[in-house]
Amino acid sequence: MSRPPPPSRTPGDSPFHHGSHRHLLAAGRPAAPLGRVDALVVPTARRAAALRHAAGLARALAVPLVALCSRWASAEGAAKAADAAGAALLAIDVPEARSLALPALATTDLLADTKFERRTDVSAKRNLGLLIARMVGWRRIVFLDDDITVSDRGDLLRAARLLDVYDGVGLFIGGFPDNSVVCHAHRRTGGYQETFIGGGALAVDPVRTTSFFPDIYNDDWFYLLDDKRLRRVAVTGKAFQAPYDPFAHPDRARAEELGDVLAEGVYSLLDVGGTVRQADRAFWVGFLGRRRRFIDDVSRRVERCPDTPERHRMTLSLKAAHGRLQFITPDLCADYLHAWLADRTRWRRFARRLPTPVRLERALTLAGLEPREIVVRRARGGGYHKVCQSSTYLGVRDEWTPSGFLGHS
Repeated sequence: MSRPPPPSRTPGDSPFHHGSHRHLLAAGRPAAPLGRVDALVVPTARRAAALRHAAGLARALAVPLVALCSRWASAEGAAKAADAAGAALLAIDVPEARSLALPALATTDLLADTKFERRTDVSAKRNLGLLIARMVGWRRIVFLDDDITVSDRGDLLRAARLLDVYDGVGLFIGGFPDNSVVCHAHRRTGGYQETFIGGGALAVDPVRTTSFFPDIYNDDWFYLLDDKRLRRVAVTGKAFQAPYDPFAHPDRARAEELGDVLAEGVYSLLDVGGTVRQADRAFWVGFLGRRRRFIDDVSRRVERCPDTPERHRMTLSLKAAHGRLQFITPDLCADYLHAWLADRTRWRRFARRLPTPVRLERALTLAGLEPREIVVRRARGGGYHKVCQSSTYLGVRDEWTPSGFLGHS
C-alpha cells in the first residue's frame, strides 16, 4: 500500500486533531456487481422493536438474522421481530463474556478493575459473531447495529462482493453522525469533523480475516488494523444512523475517552504514512498533549455558544472527558498497544484452531452457549416456523450450511 499524503487543510480544521481519516479508505463503485451475504449479525441491547428493520433486511436478502441479545433485548423478543418479518433467525441471550469460549485477552486484563474497564458487552458480542460465523463457514457476514437502517439492500450485496478484494467493507454512515462525544462537540462548534466506517454497518470475511474486537471504545477501528497499518478496507453504499443525544450524560464521554485517544492517536499516524508500531511512549507524550489542547479548544468554543440546555450538557461532557484524560498516561497507551499486538497473535492462533465448517449445533456448543440461551427460527418448505424456544434447543442440522442460507432453496 502506498504512503498516503498528509490530510489537506480544511476550514474548521483543528491543529490538534485530524477531522477525517477517510483518505485511508478505498471507494467501492456504486454500480459494482452484487455478491451474496451469508448472515446479518446484530448485537442488540434494545427491545424487540429495534430489530424490525434488520429482520426485514434479512428476509429480503433470504439470509438468517443473528441477534446477539443482552440488557433489554432477549432471544424471545427477537423471535417476535423475526416472526413479523418472516425472517430466519438465530437469537442468543448472550451471557457474561467470561462464560463464553473466547480466549483471555491481555487488553481486557490490563483495564480490569480500573476506571477504564468497559461496562458494555458489544465487543464480546461481535467476537461471538465472528466465532460462530467462522465455525459454520460463513464467508460474508454483515455486522449491523440495531439503530442503523439501510434503504437499499443492494448496498449490502455490493459490500459482500467487494470482500473478494478487501478485508472489510463498510457502508458510509449518513443520518446522525457516528462520532465520539468530544468529536460531536467539535462539530457542533464549527470544527471540521467527518465520520469513518465501523461496526455499525460492516461486511467482513471471518474465515479469511482473523482480527478481533478488543473490549474498548472504537473496537471496530482496531478490528480493521493489522500489526502495522490499516488492512485493505473499502467503503460503499450508505446506511443511516438514528439520532441520539451524545451529551445526555457525562459518563458517556468518560467511558469513550481512552478508546478515542488510542484510536485517534494510531490513525493520526496512519494518516501521514506511519505505522501502528510507531505509537511508542514518546509518541503518546506528544499526542496526549495535543489531545488536552484539543479538548480545551473545543471547550472554549462551547463557552461562546448561546446559553442553552445543550451548551450546559456539552460543557459537562467535555469536563468529564478532560477529567478522564488526566488519568491516561503515555505508559498506559504504550502498554495497551503492546497488549493488543499480543492479543492479535493469541486470537489468530485461537481462530485457526477452530473446526470449520461444522454444524451450527456444534458451533454453538463450542462457543460455550447453553440451550436455554438460544432461539432458532428457520424456513421449511417455503414457510416459517419456530423450532426452538429458549428453554429447549432442538438443533438445526442440514438447513444451516456453509453456504450461509437457512432453509432457503
